[in-house]
Amino acid sequence: MIATSVICSCHQSSFDKDLSFLRKYDDSVVVLSRGNSKVIVSPKYQAKVFTSTAGDGSSFGWINYKMFNAEPDPHMNAYGGENRIWLGPEGGPFSVFFPRGFEMSFANWKIPSAFDTEPWELVMASDTMAELKKDMKLVNYAGTELKLTVGREVRLLDKATIKQWLGVQYNDVNSVGYYTKNSITNTGNQAWTDSTGVPCIWMLDMFPPSANATIIIPFKKDSATKPANTAYFGEILSNRIKYADSVLFFKADGQMRGKLGIAPSSAKNIAGSYDADKKILTITIFDVDPTAKYLNQEWDTKKPAFSGDAVNAYNDGRLSDGRQLGPFYELESVSQAAFLAPNQTLAHQHSVFHFTGDEASLDSICKQTLGVSLEQVKTVFK
Repeated sequence: MIATSVICSCHQSSFDKDLSFLRKYDDSVVVLSRGNSKVIVSPKYQAKVFTSTAGDGSSFGWINYKMFNAEPDPHMNAYGGENRIWLGPEGGPFSVFFPRGFEMSFANWKIPSAFDTEPWELVMASDTMAELKKDMKLVNYAGTELKLTVGREVRLLDKATIKQWLGVQYNDVNSVGYYTKNSITNTGNQAWTDSTGVPCIWMLDMFPPSANATIIIPFKKDSATKPANTAYFGEILSNRIKYADSVLFFKADGQMRGKLGIAPSSAKNIAGSYDADKKILTITIFDVDPTAKYLNQEWDTKKPAFSGDAVNAYNDGRLSDGRQLGPFYELESVSQAAFLAPNQTLAHQHSVFHFTGDEASLDSICKQTLGVSLEQVKTVFK
């Protein structure tokens, strides 16, 4: 029997393998399907989109198989997921990741259980859409109790919509795209202000790294400001980040921990990556309001609370004690600060698209969306 199961599993696509694995741990898993494109949404694992496929057997999300049977981690149970929702800020005077009065170091950092280990409610689902929610209470670094409901809608898009939203035309490629609408509602009796502290919606997309994977982030060119904050976890080395006109390139090899951010005044509503080994082009689009206040998420309580970034990227690497959460890399977007009165709601939209196939066609999509050629992407760190 063992030999038979091993032989059978070899014929499974990467996506089918991931789906079979996830169903062992979450019997409520929802598979959205439109033609050959599919997306896996997990109510048990905090409404994550674990992975998606363009129908060619590919599976685009990073899933940490070893975590599902591991001892619980006191900081983060890194199950993976190519699109997940957290709330911010991570650091700063209104952090929801550190207990009040504690030093902002990894030893004291902990993801709220509602985003780490607790299941979410599946409100409704169809072949192409799933809606989920979670009621929760959080206490921020300022000591304010935040009572809220977090909602999430995931919708699988057809190819005509993908082309329309990205403003592209293509042939000879496989594609999958999905839209997420993410919301927070203040269900308490107290308004969230710059005195009590306010949360924000934080979207994080986790993908498998490779030696030749590169994050690509266009930004608004402004000689008066530095294009990116590159010092979240210590300054990113100059051989791992490059600038060309109004585009930033960041190595996504999972070999050195680093994070960067683009301020809302400089941010565009698009980011992406290209894995030259697997020939996977990934695009994300999201809401950005250059006039709004964004929360500082750095692990520093002395910086102004509303001096944060709207777009982030993260490359995983070893911690100071030699351990590593991944490896993976992330494309991230953040909502504006949620200054909400009781019963008010803030929504943040974030969509993910993957393309595989003919590299000439991928090159055309990359130029149309991110403004650079694949040749430029592939050679920027050579």
